[in-house]
Amino acid sequence: MADWAVPPHAQDPDDAVAELFASLPVYEAVTDGVRVQVQVFWLPDQSEPDEHTYCWAYRIRIGNDGTQPVQLLERTWHITDTLGRTEHVHGPGVVGEQPVIQPGTQFEYTSGASLPTPGGFMHGAYHMRHGTDGTRFDVTIPPFSLDSPFLHRQIH
Repeated sequence: MADWAVPPHAQDPDDAVAELFASLPVYEAVTDGVRVQVQVFWLPDQSEPDEHTYCWAYRIRIGNDGTQPVQLLERTWHITDTLGRTEHVHGPGVVGEQPVIQPGTQFEYTSGASLPTPGGFMHGAYHMRHGTDGTRFDVTIPPFSLDSPFLHRQIH
C-alpha cells in the first residue's frame, strides 16, 4: 500500500501556479519592441471528453521593450480545432482591461479556451497604440498549440 506524504503546510496558490508555469514551454514573438510570451496548459478538471469539451488555460506576458508607453486597445484571435474549423474572436482589451504598458515593464494575464476537439492551435494580434504620438500598430501573438492527452497524431 502506498504511503502518501502530506506537506507540513499547504502551498500558497500563487506559488503553485508559478511552479506549474515554470515547467511549460514559452511561445514568443516580438513586434515593434513589444514582446508577447505565451504558456498554455491542459485543464483536465474542466474538460469533458465524453461531451466533446476540451479546455486549456494560457498565460500571456506582454512586455514593452521599447522607449515609449503602449496601450493595448483590442485583440483578435484565430482559434483552429483539429478538424480545421477556425473561429475568429475580436474584442476590446484583454480580461476586461486596456492596459498601458510603460517601457521596461510588462502586463500579464491568464485566460482560457475550449474546443470541441482534443487539440488545436491559436494565434492572433493585439491592436495597440503608441502612448506618445497615438500611432496604431499590430503586435503578433505567436501561434501556440492546444494539446490534450486525447489528441492522437499520425505522421504519414
